[in-house]
Order: sequence, then structure tokens, then C-alpha cells
Amino acid sequence: MTDAPPRPVPTLADLFLTYGKIGLIGFGGINAWARRVLVEEKRWLTDQEYAETLGLGQVLPGPNALNAAIMVGDRFHGTAGAIAAPGAMFGGPLVLLAGLAMFYDAYGEVPVVKAVLAGVAAAAAGMVLGTAAKMTQKLKPPPTLLAVGLCALVAAGLLRVPLPYVVLGLAPFGIAAAWRVLRAK
Repeated sequence: MTDAPPRPVPTLADLFLTYGKIGLIGFGGINAWARRVLVEEKRWLTDQEYAETLGLGQVLPGPNALNAAIMVGDRFHGTAGAIAAPGAMFGGPLVLLAGLAMFYDAYGEVPVVKAVLAGVAAAAAGMVLGTAAKMTQKLKPPPTLLAVGLCALVAAGLLRVPLPYVVLGLAPFGIAAAWRVLRAK
């Protein structure tokens, strides 16, 4: 049995530049791009580590992409990384957003602009669903954890239950299912 080669550890500059790229390329869908870059391209995290980081980021208050960036930055470079990763991730998009806000203010009622925005919104929703499907295929969660995820989808997506209630209501079931999986290993 051979040991897997050690995964690369990013420098602080690598972390900053990579999260800058994630922020600019993933505008409107950062988590989809972050997973691709961090897991597939850079190989800084495994699929499992990314899923756990993103999952924790989603149940904490605040934007999940920000929470995940802080945790990844902290993991590799402590406080400096926890500042560098989200700072880079949001810096570029902030400049773009300010420009787009000015454009929208001037041209937002033009029919072709409305159509473009509707198309962009549909593409962003597709990216989120695609990332979820990709993560589910790679992680192969056991049926009990998949059931918890599907219940969350139905509750939040179809029944419009507020997210804090979904998390608080399903957390005990998710914890119990995950505990059973870990104990079985």
C-alpha cells in the first residue's frame, strides 16, 4: 500500500491570487468555481474536506462563500489567510458590482437588459444545481444523509420554509445520520 503524495500547501500569495481568481471567475456562483479550483485544479482540499467546509459555512450566519473562504484561509495561514482569501475573493467583484450597479441604474428598464439579467439568473441557478449534483456523485452519501439533503431541498426550495428553520429542524437528523456513517467506518 503506497502513501498518497502530499498535497500542495499554498503560500499566502497563492491563496490571495487563487481566491481573487475565484471571485472574478465565479461572479454570481463562487461556490461552484471554488470547488473546481480548490479541489480539482489546485488539489489543496479533497472533495470531502471541501464539502465539510462548505457545509459548515452554510450553517453559520453570513454568506456561505465568505465563511468557507475564511475557514480555508485560516486552515493554511491562520489569521492572515483568513483575511487574504475573502478579501481577494470579494475585492474584484466589488469593483465589478459597483460598475454594474451604475449600468443598471442607467439602463435597467431597457427590455434587452432585462432579458440578459433573466438569462444570467437562470445560468447561476443551473451552476448551483450542477455543483450539488457533482458533489453528490463524488461523495456518494449514504441514503440517510441523502434523505436529509432532499428534505432540506423540499422544505427550503418547494415549501419556502425559512433556512434557519430548515437547518435547526434537520440538523439533529443530519448529525445522527453522519454519526452512524462515521461509527460504521
